[in-house]
Amino acid sequence: MELLNNILSKGKTQFHVVKEAMNYLTKNGFETLAMERDWKLASGGKYMVAPYSSMLVAFVIGKEDGNLRMAASHTDFPMLKLKPNPEIVKKKYMQANVEPYGGLIVSSWFDRPLGLAGKVVTKGEDIFNPCTHLIDSEKPIFIIPNLAPHLKKDSKTGDIDIQKELVPITGCPVSDDMSNSKFIMEFIADKLQIEVSDILDYDLYLYICDEPTVIGLNDEFISSPRIDNLSSVTAILKGLTSGNIKNSIAVGAFFDNEEIGSRSKQGADSLLFKEIIDKIVPSKNYYGKAFNISLDVAHATHPNYQEKSDITNDILLGEGIVLKTSASQRYVTDSEAGAVVTALCRENNIMLQKQVNRSGMPGGQTLGPLMSSYLPIKSVDMGLPILAMHSARELIHKKDYTELTNFITKYYEY
Repeated sequence: MELLNNILSKGKTQFHVVKEAMNYLTKNGFETLAMERDWKLASGGKYMVAPYSSMLVAFVIGKEDGNLRMAASHTDFPMLKLKPNPEIVKKKYMQANVEPYGGLIVSSWFDRPLGLAGKVVTKGEDIFNPCTHLIDSEKPIFIIPNLAPHLKKDSKTGDIDIQKELVPITGCPVSDDMSNSKFIMEFIADKLQIEVSDILDYDLYLYICDEPTVIGLNDEFISSPRIDNLSSVTAILKGLTSGNIKNSIAVGAFFDNEEIGSRSKQGADSLLFKEIIDKIVPSKNYYGKAFNISLDVAHATHPNYQEKSDITNDILLGEGIVLKTSASQRYVTDSEAGAVVTALCRENNIMLQKQVNRSGMPGGQTLGPLMSSYLPIKSVDMGLPILAMHSARELIHKKDYTELTNFITKYYEY
């Protein structure tokens, strides 16, 4: 659980997730490659490439002509993104203009200590090569106070005006006239020890400052921000560094922007990953012996809302990993690929549950169908069961995470 706790704690944004993943892989002997150069790969080699600051692909050449075993996850999660010109002063409160990134449960973000992290871009050697700096406030600097229930009597329950109500407070003015002050930019510049005028652009997010917490009578649960989908990221990292990859080419892909549709150069709906696979296996004869797992969390049956789940397929915390299927192919699993997963779990005594959405509830889309459009190989959608998906804090069972890491580790060995 140490790696999971570390990345849940330090992976404040997708950029920090990739940084922590690369640090972990470097410590485990992985060599960093560059997309623009030729790759000289060898059996037993461990490599990684980060074409962009929020995307990473790592792989192990157990055997040069071995089976291609891929697993993909995403580095992003619902957050609040800082807009340009973000400073607001209202009634002597200093505030920030933000917008939702991904489908966050808005109500869960009220009254939470919030930090600021992401990347800031400044002038580089030339116009087309600017410098990127990672930043983390390393402390809570924002909060979105709720409105007292006594003042909500005329409001419709559940209706939240995002632009009006989801505006965090960050302080009180030190002077009477701060209407033109750049107090947020000044904080960022001071943190990076640069001038405000040096900042050309940024991708900055407000994040939940809560740390992962063990919960339950028997310490069985983990409650934390960002479990979706950093639990999958760490399971793949653990599998890649198991040291038992001898007969396959094991690939772990970590994409950005899944929460907003994956349509970006660093997202799964890009041909970039196909180019990387072609550099790893240039012969292109891998289709018949390749397999891909799209790894993301799965909706567990909620004990208070059982009617939201399928009537004959309960998904329970503590009962193992989940194989996801959908008649509409929103999940890419078909019977042949699903049979492979079922057999692998049976052979290795790994607990497996099978999920379908309740009829009439389509559910979310994953990386699997997008990747299959340009990598037409056997594929499945899988994950560990979760409650409170997209909330400020999500909930999983320790046993399920252990089962997931065991499964990915065994999968890479075949």
